[in-house]
Amino acid sequence: MADPILVLNTGSSSIKYELVDPHTRARSARGLVERIGQERGRLTHRSGDGPPYVRDRAFPDHGEGLAAMMEAFAAAGPELAPAAVGHRVVHGGDRFAEAVLIDDSVIAAIEELAPLAPLHNPVNLTGIRLARKVFPDVPQVAVFDTAFHRTLPPEAYTYAVPGEWRELGVRRFGFHGTSCAYVSRRAAAFLGRDAGELDLIVLHLGNGASATAISGGRSVDTSMGMTPLEGLVMGTRSGDVDPALAGYLARTGGLDAERVEQELSHRGGLLALAGSSDMREVRARSGDDEAARLALRIYTRRIRKYVGAYHALLGRLDAIVFTGGVGEHDAATRAESLAGLERLGIAVDAALNSAASGGERAVSAPGAEVPVLVIPTDEEWEIAAQTLARLDSPAAG
Repeated sequence: MADPILVLNTGSSSIKYELVDPHTRARSARGLVERIGQERGRLTHRSGDGPPYVRDRAFPDHGEGLAAMMEAFAAAGPELAPAAVGHRVVHGGDRFAEAVLIDDSVIAAIEELAPLAPLHNPVNLTGIRLARKVFPDVPQVAVFDTAFHRTLPPEAYTYAVPGEWRELGVRRFGFHGTSCAYVSRRAAAFLGRDAGELDLIVLHLGNGASATAISGGRSVDTSMGMTPLEGLVMGTRSGDVDPALAGYLARTGGLDAERVEQELSHRGGLLALAGSSDMREVRARSGDDEAARLALRIYTRRIRKYVGAYHALLGRLDAIVFTGGVGEHDAATRAESLAGLERLGIAVDAALNSAASGGERAVSAPGAEVPVLVIPTDEEWEIAAQTLARLDSPAAG
């Protein structure tokens, strides 16, 4: 397949897109339609190395947003004639272990899984339905965030809850799988090793954050659970809390379960602790703001706890990989998250860790017992690559 693949990541109020050559990784265009459904929206489109094409106006719904994307391609190029469309879908439940060619039955299944990801799957489906109308003769593929974690063993994905709950689908699924798949392979290449022989801990730290233990290229444990709410402290998500919290707040504050879930998802994390969900702002204020300093201690302590637990679970460790916006760019978070783990052979080198660089690199000292790597993630290329692999497989025919 020589023609590019259009990658669509449809969020609750945005459409992120890229036109990717899955063979060369070249991007002929990329863009973002943001603040959909709000009074002031913005489209930013970049064609090749040309100047950005920007339009500020309201986009009442995702249909208007996709139409604006098409207008941007027509006005600023390049010609939009994708060989396929690859869609990010957050939750595949226990039904999808790999990328799938989209048909009506796949759409129905994603819709049935919406209760597991009510903030994500419905808008992912909106993007799929709109793209199928715009490109009716172009094959479309769904790539699932949860698929990489389908290798979790039963002792990792099973919650100790009543059996009838488990029959309703209550179990750990894990997320950020597209990112984990990409960076674990790139880490192996960086180390000159085969991914199938490495034990890694991947720390995807962005507005959402997760830790994943990978053994021999397979996910064996991960911090996010049935939903993306469990695990590390995030931008607006609390991460781990006592499950009895919902009952307590119902009795004392009159909050129902849905309200508690919404608050933990949208008003928790760094936002709750420091008043901002943006790590850059929290760190900038930490010099004279005790709330910001406490937020950073809580954030990095949680990461350190998971690193120690996953080191014990794996039994050996070939590397720790930082990725995501915070993981790639915040040297202080990397250092603070691993502080005190020197006896496990885990430490960053101060000079290497603070050096300005945007590429794949080691931030531990040469010859370190456990290399600490920074691997920028590329989920769009991974989606394009999985889309191509699905279309080239015998099953797609």
